[in-house]
Amino acid sequence: MPAYAALLRGINVNGQKMIKMDHLRALFESLNFQNVSTYIQSGNVVFKSEEEDAEVLKGVIEKELTRILSFEVPVLLRTKDALEQVVQRNPYKEVIDLESKQLYVTFLTRTPTVDAVIKTASIQSEMDEFRIVDREVYVLCRGSYGKTKFSNAFFEKKLGVTTTTRNWDTINKLIQLTEGGV
Repeated sequence: MPAYAALLRGINVNGQKMIKMDHLRALFESLNFQNVSTYIQSGNVVFKSEEEDAEVLKGVIEKELTRILSFEVPVLLRTKDALEQVVQRNPYKEVIDLESKQLYVTFLTRTPTVDAVIKTASIQSEMDEFRIVDREVYVLCRGSYGKTKFSNAFFEKKLGVTTTTRNWDTINKLIQLTEGGV
């Protein structure tokens, strides 16, 4: 049975679109998902499902979230294997002084067009940098993520896709949780 991580976009941010993690866990359990657990308040849910089609799962989850919460919540779904590939493909793993708190991954709903990638990749910052790899953008913040111009809004506008961002520690914790760890 495949393990998944559902990354919910825009919940529990600045007091908006609030949902308690125990309610979120119960919602996922009501969909007959197994081994459901949540991680921190930003909308990370790990679970197992017999359904192997991630798009079908995404649709089911989004529909139920909208029904229960009365507002739309975009869901970006990744399998355990896909999360492990995110770690393996990290283009910044050779940065010697890199701290995990400086590295973020912006997850994309789909692979952006080549044209959008080329145009976006040409944008530079003195402090921060990013690299687009398939359906993820690796963002290296030498300052604070809260101050970077390479935010969800930036990538959504430039790449034309829905995004959500997680820090490096969260990604590694989600992998651990998909393996049944705590």
